[in-house]
Amino acid sequence: MRKSLRAASTLRVLPFLIGLALAQPVYAVSATPSPVTLPSLYHAGVALGDYWVSEKYDGVRGYWDGEALRTRSGNVIHAPAWFTAKFPKTALDGELWVARGEFEQASSTVRQQPADDEAWRHIHYMVFDAPGQSGAFDRRIPALQRLIAQIDRPWVQAVEQFKVADEAALQRKLDEIVQGDGEGLVLHRGASLYHAGRNDDLLKFKPFDDAEARVVAYMPGKGKYEGMMGALLVERTDGTRFRIGTGFSDDQRRDPPPVGSTVTYRYQGMTSGGKPRFARFMRIRDEL
Repeated sequence: MRKSLRAASTLRVLPFLIGLALAQPVYAVSATPSPVTLPSLYHAGVALGDYWVSEKYDGVRGYWDGEALRTRSGNVIHAPAWFTAKFPKTALDGELWVARGEFEQASSTVRQQPADDEAWRHIHYMVFDAPGQSGAFDRRIPALQRLIAQIDRPWVQAVEQFKVADEAALQRKLDEIVQGDGEGLVLHRGASLYHAGRNDDLLKFKPFDDAEARVVAYMPGKGKYEGMMGALLVERTDGTRFRIGTGFSDDQRRDPPPVGSTVTYRYQGMTSGGKPRFARFMRIRDEL
């Protein structure tokens, strides 16, 4: 009897899941990803004197290639002409950011086509590096500040870079940022050249770990979530598959992230089987 009920429930939910899969938009994949540096996780024992520290802004990554703003994957961000009118012919790297805790507003604004002029009035371009400038990060900081001064627009700001004396001071700064609804900190090695990919020249320090995975399927909801998505089946780049079943609003369960899209999730360490512990959905990765 229980098997029959379970089968009947699956049959009721199956058309919903099939409909979701067919209705999902195909995410564009650029053949030329932006050559951005990606952070690794901070770990105790890092030689802090070698690093600059800054706030980690919770926005949409925006890489200015000298002609257009692009996402990490190289897709063009259709900003209003006035927003980038005084940008230089050299590369900039930063976050399109509204305010602490306002990621969804930033993401919605950046995705909208054509650009919503009024919504873009709330966007700041928080620039943390100048890839087009030569030399180590120590030298790129003043070069970046000169570029931002030349742009001379209030919505374009150079991210403040500072030093900390020790791990206790770093932890105090993290606590201050998080208590103010910020996301965390970024550490950037002063001697590093700008190069694409993930490495220890750039480190993120947050009160929890986060990572990305690709959505491969939906698991049907049960109880109050019957008829909606119950969990996402996702896959990491190493092929490991696991489920993410928490962190979703009811609207997101009714209209879940598209199959094939990349989502960001938070977790607390790894299981003995190599899977993230307590994986919780955060957001769809910032792509157009």
